[in-house]
Amino acid sequence: MSILQSINLLITFAVAALVVAAILLIILRVIFNYADVNPFTWHARNVRRATDPVLAPARAILMGMRLDPNVAPFIVVIFVLVAGYVVVQVAGTLLNTIAGIVFAVSSHSPDMAVAIIGYLLFGVIGLYNMAIIVRIIFVWIGMSYANAWNRLLIKITEPLLAPLRRVVPMVGMFDISPIIAFVILWVCQAAVARTLLAKWPLGFF
Repeated sequence: MSILQSINLLITFAVAALVVAAILLIILRVIFNYADVNPFTWHARNVRRATDPVLAPARAILMGMRLDPNVAPFIVVIFVLVAGYVVVQVAGTLLNTIAGIVFAVSSHSPDMAVAIIGYLLFGVIGLYNMAIIVRIIFVWIGMSYANAWNRLLIKITEPLLAPLRRVVPMVGMFDISPIIAFVILWVCQAAVARTLLAKWPLGFF
């Protein structure tokens, strides 16, 4: 269990470090732009090279939506924070599920099989929830269906979202079926916690 906890902490710190580094680079890029630093200097060139892969697509998306491309750094900072959160949550959910199964097996309880099923269901629901969040992010950033990750997320989440979309009316231009899906998943997770895992701990980190 301590190994899984160490792995979780390592992933959390690594993601946090990457997020902080990315945000600092973007802030540095903005400062260089406003300070009118010579773009051919070594530090300006390397900062531009490191940030262009995320800033250039953000500017293109904003221009396609007829919005000011100068806010691209702000949008990218938000995206980096959200991406970091998603990675930490997915890793935490996977490791917590593994820890729950290990705990159930090591307990040698008569209810061990029920607990294992409960931990698997609890973890899968949590991951499904994150899949919907990532799909929403992909929609916001204009991810094409040609992208393999986007296609995979659509295939995974559409069995729940498609029936809800047919039942739940649009609110203006917004599809609120994901919000209903989040509520359904939360209820399902709560049901698993209060039945299959009623006598078992839910979190290990």
